[in-house]
Amino acid sequence: MESLIVSLAVVIVAIIILLKTAIVVPQQSGFVVERLGKFSRTLRAGFHILIPFIERIAYKHSLKEQAADIAEQICITKDNVQVGVDGVLYLQVLDPGRASYGIGNYMFAISQLAQTTLRSEIGKIDLDRTFEERGTINQNVVAELDKASDPWGVKVLRYEIKNINPPQDVLSAMEKQMRAEREKRAVILTSEGVRDAKINEAEGEKQRVIKESEAVKMQQINEAQGEAQAILAVATATAEGLRKVANAVTDQGGPEAMQLRIAEQYIGEFGKLAKTGNTYVVPANLGDLTSMMALATDIARGKSAEAQPSS
Repeated sequence: MESLIVSLAVVIVAIIILLKTAIVVPQQSGFVVERLGKFSRTLRAGFHILIPFIERIAYKHSLKEQAADIAEQICITKDNVQVGVDGVLYLQVLDPGRASYGIGNYMFAISQLAQTTLRSEIGKIDLDRTFEERGTINQNVVAELDKASDPWGVKVLRYEIKNINPPQDVLSAMEKQMRAEREKRAVILTSEGVRDAKINEAEGEKQRVIKESEAVKMQQINEAQGEAQAILAVATATAEGLRKVANAVTDQGGPEAMQLRIAEQYIGEFGKLAKTGNTYVVPANLGDLTSMMALATDIARGKSAEAQPSS
């Protein structure tokens, strides 16, 4: 019976020792092993056996990316305005050994360093620029934290500002400024619209005047050309008629016909004198009709002779 109890005790002790020495490290984890109080090695994911009573797991670290909330703090801008700023920090343990022995609490140290660095960066810029320069501030904070945390085996990946909270009076002043800027832009846009409308109207009036002047010009040119063509046509017809009359006078029987025509017109015109008044001035040789007809015949012949080309 005693041997059974001893055997059972040995089995229990063996199980306890096995449980203490057999270690399963989860994925994305790093366990730091100490041997007799000194750093021995870092266990990665998998199954591991420790030396009983000599080795132990001293520290356990997650190798996943971690997010740490940075509490809101009061920062003073370059133009002496107090603002409350908070953020979130993303980091990852790369070397579990240095993270265990390089610093007591790397998360606390990095969060405190993030706050001091943020206050320094906010103090370099004015309040109006803090909202515009978030990206630059984040980059500068990450650069400073990464240099400080490198000996600790921790990599700072990102830092993001969540909120920038100015005092209420500053918010009211900023709101008034934004309202004034919007009204200013509205006035500018309205004036630019009126200016563009006047420019368009002036340009349209200019084009209308130009078109009207061009139309008047074309009308005058067309009228002048029409009058010139009409004058030319009348002159051509007159010349042709005179030429035909001259030819008719020189033909056989032409002089007699011309004399008869002249005599008819002479008598007709003289007969009209009695209808226009009571006092008349007449030539002395009014009754010498034959001499006047002879003179007209000689003139007609002379014009005909001039019209014919000399041989």
